Amino acid sequence: MSLQGVKQRFGIIGRTEILDRALSKAMRVANTDLSVLIQGESGVGKEVISKIIHHLSPRKHDAFIAINTGAIPEGTINSELFGHEKGAFTGATSDRKGYFETASGGTIFLDEIGEMPLDTQAYLLRVLESGEYIRVGSSKVLKTDVRVIAATNVDLLDKVRKGKFREDLYYRLNTVPIKVPSLKERREDIYMLFRKFSLDFAEKYRTDSIQLDPEAKKLITDYSWPGNVRELRNVVEQLSILSEEKLITKERLVDLVPDIQLRYLPNRVPEGSTESLQEREILYKVLFDMKNDLNDLKGLIFELIKTNDLRVTDIQGLKQMQLGRPMGESVSQKYDFSPSVESSYFDTDKEDLADGPVLVNQEDYDEMEVVENNLSLEEMEKDFISKALKKYNGRRKEAAAELGISERTLYRKIKYYGL
Repeated sequence: MSLQGVKQRFGIIGRTEILDRALSKAMRVANTDLSVLIQGESGVGKEVISKIIHHLSPRKHDAFIAINTGAIPEGTINSELFGHEKGAFTGATSDRKGYFETASGGTIFLDEIGEMPLDTQAYLLRVLESGEYIRVGSSKVLKTDVRVIAATNVDLLDKVRKGKFREDLYYRLNTVPIKVPSLKERREDIYMLFRKFSLDFAEKYRTDSIQLDPEAKKLITDYSWPGNVRELRNVVEQLSILSEEKLITKERLVDLVPDIQLRYLPNRVPEGSTESLQEREILYKVLFDMKNDLNDLKGLIFELIKTNDLRVTDIQGLKQMQLGRPMGESVSQKYDFSPSVESSYFDTDKEDLADGPVLVNQEDYDEMEVVENNLSLEEMEKDFISKALKKYNGRRKEAAAELGISERTLYRKIKYYGL
């Protein structure tokens, strides 16, 4: 079957090269029994790729079972996958076949494989290596002939490094890796998908299909679509139902779907624009913290003056004096404290000089150390989010409230910065 034929059969819309490469790889591996690991963000259509592999394989007439391993409780997942014997645990009133027994001869698609418990990973590894498994509560070894296709939206290698995923299982599953691109990586396909979904919902709800004016079209094309194709489909359905006007303007689009105008920092925001409000709130909070740090620094200067019993005669001159030293460095390391030099900023007499050092006038100081702070907005935002998560021990709801943003926006930024 040709690439175009596969797209038509499985309802895949898109013409970007990166998408075509993923589909071609799936078609080439379909005739084998190799394990496949499909990687991609949530909502990109990883299950569709698994169905393509199954339906183009010699196993197409046997069972195809899709399982979300992240949705099965840890206490029951072994029973779900491998079955159990009567009396194996409370509530096991009869023997039960697991998915690997039911789908023998066919294909099992294990979505969110990164959420699978470690003990279940060991059982799965045995199935992949020898086709053998044991029901819960039994000692009898059973055989199965099943092809495993796994999918994940997380970095499994990172989980391996953290000890949360078996390294041997990772390499066994990753025999053939397939990367499914996110929607922001195939922007030229966004409007094509919009048109397809609008026609589908027009037929479903027996109404005219919605259309976009040029500004609204640019808005949906520029949006990052963190939920990918699934999010786009939901937005089109929402517009099809809620919009009385079938020509959607930019203002109407923003009114019905406010999140459509959100952007990631750092971004250049046009003058007068109302976009990226939540992101800018974080920036403002960072700047306010910098102001507080500056006030603390000022307090340190006046504490030094008080400690050394110095009388300030030129308060404006003191405010203009630049410290030029990093926090934590002692004052004596930076400044020459000499009782023989008089300061234009301090009025001292011999008695004062005997009691303690005097700060030297800035004009008498030849060199000054300049400390350059990291002014990257992205780094400041990342640091601020990290501090909020650490403060609340990783609880995103409390961290989002502290940052003044939605939990959904915080989740996107955690993924963006890899926190």
